[in-house]
Amino acid sequence: MAITVVGLGPSRLEMLDSTTLSILNAPDATLIVRTERHPGAAQIAELRTVVFCDDLYRDSSDFDSVYRSIVDRVIGAARTGDVVYAVPGSPGVGERAVPIIVEEARSSGIDVRVIPAPSFLDLVYIEAGIDPIADGVQVLDARELPDPLPFHVPTIITQVDSLLRAADTSVTLAKTLPEDTILVLLDSLGDVDQVSMPITLSQLAAYEGGARTSVVVPAVGAGLYGLIATNRILRSACPWDMEQTHHSLLTHLIEEAYETADAIGHLPMDAPEGEPDFGAYAEVEDELGDLLLQVVFHATLAAEAGAFDIDEVAELNRRKLIRRHPHVFGDLEVDGAADVLANWEQIKQEEKQRESMMDDIPGGMPAVAKAMKVQKRASSVGFDWDTAGPVFEVLRSEITELEAAHGDDQATNDELGDILFAAINLARHLRVEPEVALRGSVDRFMGRFRHVEGSLASKGSSMSAATAEQIDAAWEEAKRAAI
Repeated sequence: MAITVVGLGPSRLEMLDSTTLSILNAPDATLIVRTERHPGAAQIAELRTVVFCDDLYRDSSDFDSVYRSIVDRVIGAARTGDVVYAVPGSPGVGERAVPIIVEEARSSGIDVRVIPAPSFLDLVYIEAGIDPIADGVQVLDARELPDPLPFHVPTIITQVDSLLRAADTSVTLAKTLPEDTILVLLDSLGDVDQVSMPITLSQLAAYEGGARTSVVVPAVGAGLYGLIATNRILRSACPWDMEQTHHSLLTHLIEEAYETADAIGHLPMDAPEGEPDFGAYAEVEDELGDLLLQVVFHATLAAEAGAFDIDEVAELNRRKLIRRHPHVFGDLEVDGAADVLANWEQIKQEEKQRESMMDDIPGGMPAVAKAMKVQKRASSVGFDWDTAGPVFEVLRSEITELEAAHGDDQATNDELGDILFAAINLARHLRVEPEVALRGSVDRFMGRFRHVEGSLASKGSSMSAATAEQIDAAWEEAKRAAI
């Protein structure tokens, strides 16, 4: 009992060597071929009896089931005699059932060997002018395109096997690639009627592909890799970029963070739930890009200093996320989000060797954000009220204390600060983001104030000339108009 796995090459049998041809023609072995949708498979079927596996594709609900069925068929046949299992192209390229067959055959005491063959990739490299070593290359399956999808090296997308798959691939590529990007469409390589032609994204969406259809995307400076590369070019070529330091960029980082926060404030409160507001999301997308540039720029400067680069930043954060989520990546059990936060703070305290939960909170944080951070840390160890009810009482009490402190400047300052702190605590208990709520109130005030100005102006008056009653009337009018 033995299994020999061979490849049929990218096209007709004439492209195979004599050793592979003799194995395919071995009279005493059962020949199982993965699919008849290949020129070489059709040729060998004219010469001898072949067991195809296309029925398994029709009877299975997903590809994992197909691979499992193929393995069972091959291993089952090998228990009664020698088997040759033939696949399109090379056994080592895109054949997910092959390593499973090898593993199970060896564990079952069945001799197994794999004979390499020319792959369709060999023809792709020639047709697209790609040197996989000098140029680098990535090979992807159109059925499982990654997200994010990098294009810093030439990309070969295989299995563009239907009109729907071609359309989906076109849509995915269009998220990142410029509209004028020219791709290379390859189909039935090695056949006399092979297709090798340039194609646009829109043309790809209308192409009726088959089992041997691939698309080659040239290396382009797009997406995250493109942003990093562009920033490095600007750093060496733009006079303004060349002058920047970590400290000179600090103001820009803070400004972009605030502008991003402002854009997020325009999203519906339940976003991303509910119907998406694409206009608001477009603003968020733009501001996130500006903020991301600041992160990339600082990483570029750090790389110049030999400290770290953007990949190290990402990897450091990835490891941190895994370490702080043992309930996801380990065996820790948690009971809800509160447990997650408490465990998170405990892990951070151990990592940073804090003596107090109040250590390492930045002194320069905006007061609202700092209050929220302090309260959340205290809450993570149980120093908190269970419900919002007692916080309402605290807020009322602080207002009473402020009234009693009237006339004492220091006490007034302290008690007003306590009111603000209590209000932020109440917002936290009500699951309201205080920064967003306050921004909304400020924006409403600004809108109503503009309405009052406009209303008075339309009557030939102004804020400085109008009476208090006229201003109050215009203000109530603005409130009724839901401004």
